[in-house]
Amino acid sequence: MITESTSATTLSPVGTAITPQLVDIVDTVTAVRSFSSGMTRSLRVCQVERWGLRMECPTPEDPFYDTEVTWLLPHLNLRLTQQKPRSRHARGGPSVLSAARVMRDGRYWRTTDLLLGLAAPGGAAARIVRSEEFAAAVAGQVLRVGDADLALCTVHQTLEELSRFRHDLSSWLAFKHIFEVWPPY
Repeated sequence: MITESTSATTLSPVGTAITPQLVDIVDTVTAVRSFSSGMTRSLRVCQVERWGLRMECPTPEDPFYDTEVTWLLPHLNLRLTQQKPRSRHARGGPSVLSAARVMRDGRYWRTTDLLLGLAAPGGAAARIVRSEEFAAAVAGQVLRVGDADLALCTVHQTLEELSRFRHDLSSWLAFKHIFEVWPPY
């Protein structure tokens, strides 16, 4: 079984609080996602696909969003997330492509959030998100040099590829041989 370890919370040189590394562990047999915080969540959908892992879970604590859909794409070092609004008439937020180190050990999938990503709103250019948190984690040595390099390379390569597809996430996924519909609802 995979065990989880996180770094202690520290302060960066400019006083920004740096959170510990965020590590999630998904047990595909019990369909339970465990977070670094100690919280667990039962998944409505937990399905291993040829391209990675498909998950869907309710978000009862969120006043605006009913469900979170997440795809782990280990060969791309990405986690793709979309939140479904509670109201049928509300607009959903952007899809978020987060750099992540994803490791599979039998029934367990371990994801380490690398604190850098892209927000990809439908019909608009993707933009880099969480850069301040990423910079603080690098400065505070919460992220190792290898993880920081992986995050930067992953996000910049993905942004470049998305721009070639005019920021159309579905076309980019098809280019990556992922032909399922995104977002899946």
